Amino acid sequence: MRVKLTVLFILLGWTVSASAGNWSYWRGPEQNGVSRERDLPEKWGLKENLIFRTEKGSITTPIVQDGQVYLLGKTGQGETQQETVMAFDADTGKLVWEKAFNVWHTDIVEDRIGFTHMVGDPETGNVYAHLTSGLLICFDKTGKIVWQHSLTEEFGRITGYGGRVTSPIIDEDKLILSMINSSWGELTVGNTRMVAFDKKTGQVIWWGSGNYRVKDTYYSSPVVAVIGGQRLILTGGGDGCIHAFQVRTGKKVWSYKFEDGGGAVNCSPVVQGDRIWIGHGEENLENSTQGRIICLDAGTLQKGEPVLVWKYDGIKAKFAAPILHEGLLYICDDAGKLFCFDADKGGEPLWSFAYGRNTKGSPVWADGKIYVSEVDSRFHILKPSRSGCERLHSFQFRGKGFAPIELHGAPAIVNGRIYFTTTTHLYCIGKAGHNTPPDKIPQPIKEPDTVGKAAWLQVVPADVTIQAGESVSFRCFAYDENGRRVGEVKPQWEKGGMLPPVYPIGLTPPKPAAKPTPPPILEGELSGNTFTAAKAPFGQFGRILAKTDGLSNHARVRVIPSLPYVQTFDKLPEGRTPAAWVNTMAKFSVVKLPDGNQVLRKRNDNASPLVNRANAYIGDPYMSDYTIECDVYGTKVRDKDMPDMGIGACRYTFTLHGNDREVRLGTWDAQKRIEKKMELDWKPETWYRLKLMATTANGKAIVKGKVWPREEKEPDAWTLELEDPIPNSEGAPLIYGFANGTIDANNPGPEIYYDNLKITPNKMK
Repeated sequence: MRVKLTVLFILLGWTVSASAGNWSYWRGPEQNGVSRERDLPEKWGLKENLIFRTEKGSITTPIVQDGQVYLLGKTGQGETQQETVMAFDADTGKLVWEKAFNVWHTDIVEDRIGFTHMVGDPETGNVYAHLTSGLLICFDKTGKIVWQHSLTEEFGRITGYGGRVTSPIIDEDKLILSMINSSWGELTVGNTRMVAFDKKTGQVIWWGSGNYRVKDTYYSSPVVAVIGGQRLILTGGGDGCIHAFQVRTGKKVWSYKFEDGGGAVNCSPVVQGDRIWIGHGEENLENSTQGRIICLDAGTLQKGEPVLVWKYDGIKAKFAAPILHEGLLYICDDAGKLFCFDADKGGEPLWSFAYGRNTKGSPVWADGKIYVSEVDSRFHILKPSRSGCERLHSFQFRGKGFAPIELHGAPAIVNGRIYFTTTTHLYCIGKAGHNTPPDKIPQPIKEPDTVGKAAWLQVVPADVTIQAGESVSFRCFAYDENGRRVGEVKPQWEKGGMLPPVYPIGLTPPKPAAKPTPPPILEGELSGNTFTAAKAPFGQFGRILAKTDGLSNHARVRVIPSLPYVQTFDKLPEGRTPAAWVNTMAKFSVVKLPDGNQVLRKRNDNASPLVNRANAYIGDPYMSDYTIECDVYGTKVRDKDMPDMGIGACRYTFTLHGNDREVRLGTWDAQKRIEKKMELDWKPETWYRLKLMATTANGKAIVKGKVWPREEKEPDAWTLELEDPIPNSEGAPLIYGFANGTIDANNPGPEIYYDNLKITPNKMK
């Protein structure tokens, strides 16, 4: 299996509740922005109630676990720019360890890296980070990597320029992450999805899809609660919805759409009993206002949806998560104003208080006070009540020169201390000699003890990538209708083909081909619960099905090719894509040209950035030291627009840029961390050959690319070459396409074709 493991744990464990001494989740152990700490400072300064400050800052929210503070950040400048994961001593601020990682395959720029919140697991002591590049990493307390996934290359994770990358959560034996992705089979079409991994091994346990059309990326962080007798995980999405899934099965229980303009619901929900509160900051289509706050009763569904208890329009709750405490809902708009509502009695607005001008960070209630940051260089301590709010203290941060100090995250409040970050420092404030114990955390609502009859099967691992000839074994578990485990079962096992794409509500599927070719059944040997992939063909998609007592479910199996790999597209059915390629279906397809040659075509009839611009990933993230070659062809439309098209190896790309009349070689295009380019007046309606070689030597990446008209002899000299001092030593091969100027199906962008792909190891054995 292609999970990158350093340590392998076998037993699936259950998480103990977060202790009072931990702030392992960014909204605290109650997931609602409330801390039970007492005797906290009402004011502070550089000489008053300051325990420490570090010389490393962040735009994230810190977490605190087992005596260490964890956060994301950045290091270096220019070609040494990287994202970092850091651990500090919670008492002294001393840096315990720091790990740096390159950034690739994203439109996110340097100012937005380190945007997500880490999450900790008090049971194992491990911590988890979702990085800008798509790496999802499990670290132990010492900083050793336990396991990791490359979500973009393995599962087609999608990001956007604005830095909207989601943060994970731990529940029981699972690490769960929400994201938009475009993978293969039934997960082809972009969707608000949740994926659960075994927190100890990184195995995929389940996928869940919101099944509404996505319009934007988002960063709503999920919460877990028992509602209506079911243990659910809830999240906002890029589709204007809040979704609820069973935590243990991934089965979608309901969706509620309450925003239909820009699409993004970035706010995180809060829950008490069967009621849920959440907001958004986009346009309301029913009226001219922007922003909405809603309260839902999800205890009894009507027509498959929770009941709207109340709503309030006109508050742009775009970024910050709300607080729920003693019947009051506190929520910030994006302009530095705090609002208070009666959470229970019809959503009556009680007051508003302008504490600043620009809100990103979420507020936290503790010791009768609210601690909240402001992007514009200030940290505030407020005193709320049912009748109003007063400002106790504001601290103004002053930077050097013209660079402002900004605050984007929320505070973590635990053990009598308040931890928060600025773009330049990590701060810890509190009273010297503090020894006042915290109030007890209320017991959460528990599920009923009874377990019903089996109503759902779960096959684990639920999604695997293996190479031809490799084997994988599966297990099957039964759950009742409320998502409680019945036990392990011994089903009948069968091989199956790939499922067709599922098109979400609001997106019209394309017309099917006159005689669609059914996907092939997995080729290989299935012996009991163990599947061994055939050594040929190179590249497969399919399923392993489990059936028992009228129930069935499946695991997704991707069999990737080993090198050398050649794909001419001649033997593929029209309208299809090569097997084992990720983020390719619905964005590329095989077509037959007038001369009878079959090629791969980039879709050019949809201007959505989720479709119009794409990398098609061919292998797995752990391939290294190889060369990729491919023929490319682009047209020109409306006498102005030509496409961008190229290839990639080890997270470096070599691309022809049509409108800029250039050829470029680099990595992390949005930031241009390291790049070489030159003018090249390449012509439309002409086949070119691209070749890219990536290897490492003496601690550096050596990357070389060349381009020439296909009908001419390959030149001896490389067109562009670079050395990267912080190398990408591995990464999935890819092809890239961007149909510049696409408007819609009636006004398509330029055509892009690919042919004669070849990937070879640099040192043939």
